[in-house]
Amino acid sequence: MIKRLLTSLLAPVPAPLPAPEARLALAALLVRLARADGRYDDEETRRIDLVIATRYGLSPFEAAAVRREAEEIEAEAPDTVRFTRALKDAVPHEERMGIMTALWRVALADGERDAEEDALIRLVANLLGISDRDSAIARQRVESQE
Repeated sequence: MIKRLLTSLLAPVPAPLPAPEARLALAALLVRLARADGRYDDEETRRIDLVIATRYGLSPFEAAAVRREAEEIEAEAPDTVRFTRALKDAVPHEERMGIMTALWRVALADGERDAEEDALIRLVANLLGISDRDSAIARQRVESQE
């Protein structure tokens, strides 16, 4: 599945992703976000696992396995634009706020806002067609739950 996802992401015009690959693409985007500030710690990996488990109804073990695959994909994958384009094509617009919430959950996992993570979230929001206002609403929702 990893090879198939990478091949799809590297294609000049990526085809829409089936559900398992879309799940991996989201997990890889979350890993990329967590690594954006140069630190990738246990709290961030736990948060990614929780987001993936909750979003896709997976056990903690299954979510950790998805994250480990996503770590490999993120390390080999092309630019963030392709991840985001694949997700935009796979996820209906009304469900993309869930992606923004997931991104903010990971970005705020360490209790700090980081400039690199903020910049990546702004880029992803724009590519997903999410306004800065809606991204801020997702962030505030996550902050109020923390």
